[in-house]
Amino acid sequence: MAEEGAAVRHNPAKSRFELEMDGALALAEYVLEDGVMTFTHTESPPALQGRGAASKLIHGALVSAREQGLKVRATCSFVVAYLKRHREFSDLEA
Repeated sequence: MAEEGAAVRHNPAKSRFELEMDGALALAEYVLEDGVMTFTHTESPPALQGRGAASKLIHGALVSAREQGLKVRATCSFVVAYLKRHREFSDLEA
């Protein structure tokens, strides 16, 4: 699983969320338009795969979207699957 101390960072300058663990960077890219954050791509390097990094990253990104009062849309297959498994975020879906 993802390390407890690893924190999801919002990098609005690059339109993405980031999670750094063991020197490797997982990221979730988005496009923000009309109050909707559309997740377009999630990337987890091989060193982080199978460790829960991408799930922790998307969880943090969705919490951030909620805190900002945004709706979300997913065109990235990982985020689509995450939203199906985590119905507690269904209120965010655009």
